[in-house]
Amino acid sequence: MDGGGSGTRAVVEHVHGGVVGAASAGPSALGQGIAQAWANVEAAVRQAFAAGRLEVPPWRQCALAAGLSGVSHGPWRDEFLARNPGFARLEAETDSYTMLLGAHGGGPGAIVIAGTGSIAESLRADGSRATVGGWGFRVDDEGSGGWLGLQAVRHGLAAFDGRANVSPLARRVWMHCGDEREALQSWCAESGQFEFAQLARAVFECESTDPAAARLLQQATEALEELALAIDPRGRLPLAVAGSIGERLTPRMRPALRARIVPPQAGAAEGALMLARRALRKATEVAL
Repeated sequence: MDGGGSGTRAVVEHVHGGVVGAASAGPSALGQGIAQAWANVEAAVRQAFAAGRLEVPPWRQCALAAGLSGVSHGPWRDEFLARNPGFARLEAETDSYTMLLGAHGGGPGAIVIAGTGSIAESLRADGSRATVGGWGFRVDDEGSGGWLGLQAVRHGLAAFDGRANVSPLARRVWMHCGDEREALQSWCAESGQFEFAQLARAVFECESTDPAAARLLQQATEALEELALAIDPRGRLPLAVAGSIGERLTPRMRPALRARIVPPQAGAAEGALMLARRALRKATEVAL
């Protein structure tokens, strides 16, 4: 299971190998609510079985490994595990770690992820792990879709006030969020990371005609470069870049950094499957 602020992806594999099916559902980032996370996790799993034209078995016959945004926050993780609806084995890890495992086939490596949020993580040859960034929307997540959307809205508000030039990006913000003060205030008060991230596309689309949008994309690229340098200062690990924003910004990175980048071998859901297999192996060893 790969769950974040924009959606949830499930891949079901038979215990003896072979993918049964795959499917997607709504967001399952723990910060958006544990009940919502479980609802979308279960929905994605059921739809994955349906995609494989198989009946959904009782959860007690299944092992679930989930890579979820927000697992690094202990209370959220504990509540998620406590609400287990009956899975025989349940493993919960950060979505960045499962993406790291998938990207490098479970071996040592580093990854920079920039989608709705942003984070960097590494797995060293000695098995130790490190994390940089990922502090959350509004205080961090620089270079992500949520961050780009937040900066775009700030620019739109400044232009509305006359503190910045009215630009194509500002007009896109008004079109999306409202072009009156009360409407803008309501949108900002009611919107979260996912809603702000929907404006990232406007930043890319306005780049050629709006210096403000071009500056934001340059700043986002630099932020992701900083994550890459911080997670592996000596540049000894293979580096993967993932996430919708990260993939679009990779070609803009400095040549020395791009030279270290390798294509991901697989995604976060496949990395979570590695965790599920490990959990089952451990259970078998204990039983023996």
